[in-house]
Amino acid sequence: MGIKKYRPITSTMRFKTGYTFEEITTDKPEKSLLMPHPQKAGRNHHGRITCRHRGGGHKRQYRIIDFKRNKYDIPAKVASIEYDPNRSARIALLHYADGEKRYMLAPLGMQVGEMIMSGPKAEIKVGNALPLESIPLGTIIHNIEFKQGRGGQIARSAGSFAQLIAKEGNYVHVRMPSSDVHILRRECYATIGQVGNSEHNSLVIGKAGRKRWMGIRPTVRGVAMNPVDHPMGGGEGKTSGGGHPVSPWGVLAKGGKTRKARKYSDKYIIKSKKKKR
Repeated sequence: MGIKKYRPITSTMRFKTGYTFEEITTDKPEKSLLMPHPQKAGRNHHGRITCRHRGGGHKRQYRIIDFKRNKYDIPAKVASIEYDPNRSARIALLHYADGEKRYMLAPLGMQVGEMIMSGPKAEIKVGNALPLESIPLGTIIHNIEFKQGRGGQIARSAGSFAQLIAKEGNYVHVRMPSSDVHILRRECYATIGQVGNSEHNSLVIGKAGRKRWMGIRPTVRGVAMNPVDHPMGGGEGKTSGGGHPVSPWGVLAKGGKTRKARKYSDKYIIKSKKKKR
């Protein structure tokens, strides 16, 4: 995957960059693996905004991705590498030997025509999916399961990867993309290799209109609002409000905890990137 620059014929084009799409082999997705993807504009089933600054954007169709990789011991041929508007990674269309077709995340280096497989007996090869207990130490992996059979939930965005660093009893130690070290059940599945499109973070959006194509609307600063609209609004002249940064509902915006204690637990994190004071 390459990044291209544009001729600076306008001020917005001066720093804008885009994809070369040289790894894409077709622009027509598999119709049997498409489903409608209606836009919600950040609203819930009551019609109330629960995620601000969303709306508009280009129409999309959802590609059904096989995150579980549960067709064990059946070889599949990589038929094409495709663009997916719903994620930063590229996707690969697989034609299985039994005639079924599925999409998977395309790892870095995958080529059309390769044969891949999932299951405990699969070889250690980029694109193959195996249980963590069958993967050698030090291997780069992605699309990792938290719970066996649930499907991959970790390291799925462009360029992401984790590393298997230790095995101990019924658990394995995995260094996450965040550099935290988690312990996971050894029966959980993971895919060998790094997620493709690794230069995605180097992309420069270039202009506000491109964000609107993505369905992202403008964000107004709280200090630019009136006092009726935001706790940091108002004042004579330009002012930062004189207090700590807060959300529109008065909740501290910086330094607060974001993890929900009731839902998540740290007992499976054996080494955190955060230093304990």
